[in-house]
Amino acid sequence: MLINYLAIILVSFLSCVFFIAVLRKTALKYKILIPQGIPLIGGIAMGLSFLSACLIILRLYGGLTQKSWWMIAASFVMLIFGIIDDRRELSIPAKFIAQIIAASFLILSGIRTQIVGIGNTANIIITLLWLLGISNAFNHLDVMDGLAAGVALIASCSFLTVSILNNDTQSIILSLALSGVILSFLINNLPPANIYMGNAGSHFLGFILAAIALVISYAPLERKIALFSPLLILGLPIFDTTFLILIRVMKKKLPFKKSNDHLALLFLAAGYSKKMALWIMLGLGVFFSLCGILISQASNQFALVIMAGVLIVSLAVIRKTIKVAANG
Repeated sequence: MLINYLAIILVSFLSCVFFIAVLRKTALKYKILIPQGIPLIGGIAMGLSFLSACLIILRLYGGLTQKSWWMIAASFVMLIFGIIDDRRELSIPAKFIAQIIAASFLILSGIRTQIVGIGNTANIIITLLWLLGISNAFNHLDVMDGLAAGVALIASCSFLTVSILNNDTQSIILSLALSGVILSFLINNLPPANIYMGNAGSHFLGFILAAIALVISYAPLERKIALFSPLLILGLPIFDTTFLILIRVMKKKLPFKKSNDHLALLFLAAGYSKKMALWIMLGLGVFFSLCGILISQASNQFALVIMAGVLIVSLAVIRKTIKVAANG
């Protein structure tokens, strides 16, 4: 089993190495997707690599269900819209319409939250908000070399851990393939980056991670607090986006308008170096994700203690950065 896991990671990693090399050479040769002199081909490379790895896995090991292929297909719809956005920036309404189309594609396949007692319509609405929210959260997080990819790798490995603990073969395969792809990209995206993921990559990563989170079974009904596990595993992008929106509202700015109020940029404004700011953000990502893994296995009482710890750390981060944001 371990050999199979290592093979899946290796296949996805090498697939991305190949696509990055080909796409970077093509972008530089034909001067496409290089608005700042650095190719925006990371998202395309990760998407193609993820699909290629899944096809190879299916050929060698089998095991991917119809729902898994729906997830892959829907994530590619999001990737395509992201590529269009990178080539010719879409308006905010157009972006949301594109994201709703991709999310609806997934929901119609039967992949949605299964929260007991709230009805099918409410579960569909929650699923839609979840997919759109996480996709945009990763897009907002992509403001520093290595940040979005690093957080995505942490989240993917965390979902992999939960999947292994629950013996969830489908989620194990998808998380392994995604982790290998992200790792290959991250090596090229750490500062100073030589490729960027672009809107295509950030939306693709956010969407596929949100989709994987939907198909994992976290705990039996008697431990309902375990439903917070995916929220914590993806806690950093959620926290960052929520904080960003609150700051912009406080400053009477539109929530979706670009500004320097991102959490990572506030650490820079507070005097931290780019390297230190990146490590702080990744450290927070590890903290949130570890808490998410623990909650998926803990009793309700211990899970509440973990949630209290997350709240304390979140408030400490807000206290550290809110003055910088207010003076910015």
